[in-house]
Amino acid sequence: MEGITRKFVLVLRKAAPRFELGIKDLQSSALPLGHAAEKGLVESFNDLNSKATHSLLFICNGHGEDVIALEIIKRFLKKNKNIEVLPLVGNGDVFNSIKSKNFRKIGYLKNLPSGGFSNQSLKGFLLDLFAGFLIDNLKNFLIIRQKSKHKYKIIAVGDFLPLFFAWSSECEFCFVGTPKSDHTWSSGPGWSLSDFYHKLKGSEWDPWEMFLMKSPRCKTLIMRDEITANNLTRKKIYAKYFGNPMMDFVYKKSEKISNIISSQRIILLIGSRYPEALNNLDHFLNCLHDFNLSENLIIFLPLTLNANEIKIQSYLNKYGFLKDSKSKFMIDEDSVWKSNKKYILIGKNKFNLWANKADVGLSNAGTATEQIAGLGIPSLSLPGSGPQFTKSFAKRQSRLLGGSVLVCRNKKILLRRLSLLLREKVYRLEQAKIGKKRMGKPGASNKIVDSINYHLLS
Repeated sequence: MEGITRKFVLVLRKAAPRFELGIKDLQSSALPLGHAAEKGLVESFNDLNSKATHSLLFICNGHGEDVIALEIIKRFLKKNKNIEVLPLVGNGDVFNSIKSKNFRKIGYLKNLPSGGFSNQSLKGFLLDLFAGFLIDNLKNFLIIRQKSKHKYKIIAVGDFLPLFFAWSSECEFCFVGTPKSDHTWSSGPGWSLSDFYHKLKGSEWDPWEMFLMKSPRCKTLIMRDEITANNLTRKKIYAKYFGNPMMDFVYKKSEKISNIISSQRIILLIGSRYPEALNNLDHFLNCLHDFNLSENLIIFLPLTLNANEIKIQSYLNKYGFLKDSKSKFMIDEDSVWKSNKKYILIGKNKFNLWANKADVGLSNAGTATEQIAGLGIPSLSLPGSGPQFTKSFAKRQSRLLGGSVLVCRNKKILLRRLSLLLREKVYRLEQAKIGKKRMGKPGASNKIVDSINYHLLS
């Protein structure tokens, strides 16, 4: 496989000038870097390498992976490392929060129609294909191939694609495998074809991924949980587990605020991909419209920075919520909306602040669902048509978290389970224990940085 890849790269190198000329007309105006990116890349090859022994390149492919990479990058910047990041899915907006002369975001970046979930449906794959997915990935591949000339070290965060790009670069690298867990097939009924396939392999990681992990240039492997690391180690692929870095950027302790402590509290997680997130909001509000409690119900609705508040408000109006300027809950909410005894608190970029204040979650999200499970907050999901949060995705997530998030087939089941979780504290605490155990303790990011320093950079 190594020989085949080397021949493929030689062909790409020879064709690179013609390739670049041929695709310029295909470049979308939506690309945030464009021709300026090409100039930026030339500068980064020259000046980054002159300031440090090793410059670092992070490659990641997804929202959760971006956030994990962000936490690790922040810690390396404290050590005055020169760092570049190449997000393979979306624009990598989360990295815009870093203001450092030692940091750059590079590559050909684009929000894909599937939201980065083209592997979950043929339709999503075809839409991404016509949007230039393959062309952009080929260009990013060529960028990464140049890094070996300048003594870069690579940290890949995600699954196969960043791992393959790191391996094909001919640089030394480490791999943080975040999305795959052996809990997904070792828990639950285990009667699906995929369960038998994973049992046959002994891991959710596929044979071609394990082949890349065995490369002598892969200096350290870090998995998201202990069971996955142990199963790989049994195959002589020596993986480490330090805890779950997803738990390093949510606040664990919750202050008791008198304005909300006497009320039942739900957090509504609709996802970060639009317009799918609006469909999720519509389904949840439809359920809550028929949910009645004798006491006040506070619903936290943390929104991503790219959310269209006008559209969000139109859905609130549709289900009878009106803006309430008189009510103040003093938890940094942007606005309050009321319908009878139900209050919805809206706030952009407030997830980290609000997550630990809820009793239960209604969640059609990925990373955020795992994070509230790790905080001890059980949740319910109501899968839609996707492209991200489909029935298969929801079932896999439920098994990953040991049932800390329960998949509901319809509105009636969701309301019955929601009432039970809010009413029965003992049942809620049992679910909370499972989620905490599956997600692990915080503090992994610092340990991951120490491992990378020792194995890759020393």
